[in-house]
Amino acid sequence: MRVVQNEQMAMGEVDVSKIKFDPKSRDDIPKILRGLQHLYMDPALRGSFFELLARQVAPRVSKSSGRPGMTLWTILVCCVIRLDLNIDYDRLHELVNHHNTIREMLGHGAFEDVSHHHQTLKDNVSLLTPELLDQINQLVVQAGNTASSRPDRALLTRSRSGKAATCAGA
Repeated sequence: MRVVQNEQMAMGEVDVSKIKFDPKSRDDIPKILRGLQHLYMDPALRGSFFELLARQVAPRVSKSSGRPGMTLWTILVCCVIRLDLNIDYDRLHELVNHHNTIREMLGHGAFEDVSHHHQTLKDNVSLLTPELLDQINQLVVQAGNTASSRPDRALLTRSRSGKAATCAGA
């Protein structure tokens, strides 16, 4: 069963919109997570890319029966981290299981003992094909262009559409 994200928050879980980042950090992980947080907090955009992911990611998999898989949000977060950091699955495995802020972004509560297996990460993150990532990127760019036409919203300035990226690589 593939769900967009868990509807019931676990004890100790932080809502994505409430995750705090060190404003003085010069590392790239908080910057990536802030971008994901921004996308998450835009309900129209979030709905659009979740709809796209639900349609495209393993469409033959039953959405109502079978064993639970990774949520679409978790898959998206893992893929973005993998691509933006240009890392392999071994590093991704280490980060999603031991980096506190990434775990918050994935929706894991402080009291949950959730870990992601290496092969599960590989199998799920590789579902986001270059074509699907390009479609997601187009949604983000459109939202950025819409935001730039409104004075109360900041333009999303970083686009990766020119880069041939895939989450499927080793």
